[in-house]
Amino acid sequence: MAFTLTSSAFAEGETIPKKYTCDGDDTSPELAWNGAPADTHSFALIVHDPDAPKGDFTHWLLWNIPGSAGKLTEGAGGASAGVAGTNDFGKVSYGGPCPPPGHGAHRYLFELYALDVERLELSHDARRADVEEAVKGHVLAQSQRTGRYERKPA
Repeated sequence: MAFTLTSSAFAEGETIPKKYTCDGDDTSPELAWNGAPADTHSFALIVHDPDAPKGDFTHWLLWNIPGSAGKLTEGAGGASAGVAGTNDFGKVSYGGPCPPPGHGAHRYLFELYALDVERLELSHDARRADVEEAVKGHVLAQSQRTGRYERKPA
């Protein structure tokens, strides 16, 4: 069985609803997965915008998601969901899509990693590069979900 990542909030490649963006409640969408390898001990999630004008922008970092988990509920957070790192907004939380108005549609990549370790020893001030370095050599499988969002000029 393939390792797949889905969301009830948006279909693959489709528009992320306003609720999950800076124009709405800035709430993280529900994510669900299945088909993780049997020896998965934890998961790590990286959400980023490769189309940002100043380079790839990180919106959410979450790791030490229990290996027994199969989803993140809408608005996920707290210790039960895992450990959050510092995004490129400078916050230890989810930061929804927020492209510059008139910049066109941006892609938002939700990348989930199934890991062979229970814990990544990282602090809350860890950034994306720290997470990417910590997962090296521990990734059993990876899955991705892509959404889009665009803000029209005022």
